[in-house]
Amino acid sequence: MSFKAEQIARLAGSGWTRCPSVASAVTAAGLPAVTAGYLATAFPDGQWQAAEKAVAALGEHFAAARFAEETTYGVLLVPDPGRLDTRRPMAAGTRRDQLGAAVADVFDARLPAGVLGVRPGRPWAMVVTVTGAAGPSLGSYEQIVNGAARAFTVGGVDTRALMIRQMWGARVLQGGRELPDCEANERWTFTVFPGEGLTDGLAESGTVLKGKVRFRLGKADRGIGSARAAPAIAV
Repeated sequence: MSFKAEQIARLAGSGWTRCPSVASAVTAAGLPAVTAGYLATAFPDGQWQAAEKAVAALGEHFAAARFAEETTYGVLLVPDPGRLDTRRPMAAGTRRDQLGAAVADVFDARLPAGVLGVRPGRPWAMVVTVTGAAGPSLGSYEQIVNGAARAFTVGGVDTRALMIRQMWGARVLQGGRELPDCEANERWTFTVFPGEGLTDGLAESGTVLKGKVRFRLGKADRGIGSARAAPAIAV
């Protein structure tokens, strides 16, 4: 199976379509349904080819990172933030079929609007990033932000720029019932967002803990193994 066919099958079977509460949010936002037919024509072949190269490049570049063997890279669909803003908490009903109940997100009130890595205009944008349960461990927020650019640059792109809340929010929705950074997974993890600035000296991260999706602030120097990153390249 070609990369394009494989990714289309995975996306058409992801939370965007197969998780009814998430699919309802997509419809209510006026976004096209993420079906195989839509995906086959929404993005040109050249974009799928670029995505395939980016997946391979990310895997190769970060192969020596801790937990790299557990990391899956692929295509993440990010909705038009003017219609469905994944930087913000979702309505409780959106999580009904993800969490088994209509549960509101936990969102720290101190968090700013958040970086827009994907801007309004297109219904769906394609980003290559971590699509599995957890990304590689690349250190704390401070270590990533202050690290040498070459350590994070893939194909001329600094992958830290899209290590942001918007990407993680979309990844959680795309995951459907298979939630990333969740305590129900083999390992509990959280994803740090080095592409976002500090708030009151604290770093942003996202996790799914105690049955709730959580957008949090925490210590910027917390570099334990549970702290993961999601290198990303827009294609």
